[in-house]
Amino acid sequence: MNAPVVIAIISAAASLLASALTFSLTKKKEREAEWRKQKLDHYKEFMAALNGLVGRASEETRTKLANAANNVFLVAGPPVLVALRAYLDETATSNKHPSLEEHDRLLTQLLFAVRDDLGIQPNKPPTEYRFRLWSASPPPKQ
Repeated sequence: MNAPVVIAIISAAASLLASALTFSLTKKKEREAEWRKQKLDHYKEFMAALNGLVGRASEETRTKLANAANNVFLVAGPPVLVALRAYLDETATSNKHPSLEEHDRLLTQLLFAVRDDLGIQPNKPPTEYRFRLWSASPPPKQ
């Protein structure tokens, strides 16, 4: 084969390879973005269910939390799964000795694991920081 034909074949092959590689990488990034959006949607649903529990833990709000947590189990990474399980065990109605300090510690671990799973920086507190859920409604009168 003469040199111009070889150069043309190599150029065409390199061009096809570059196009295929670009297409593949673009599709991979699109799938990752869609997966991240799915995770974020489930995490937002979980946080909304947690917010519903603050100050009033009706059966309906606990059911919403259970559904949201079960959906998170489908998409979360292992560190989130471990932190979510620990948090749910602490906040279960069967826990006879709940602790606000332990609740906040486990909630903090869970939320930072979620942030890490979503790639949100920073995902670790610079100091001994604790998340706490807040309610817009006043506490019930006793």
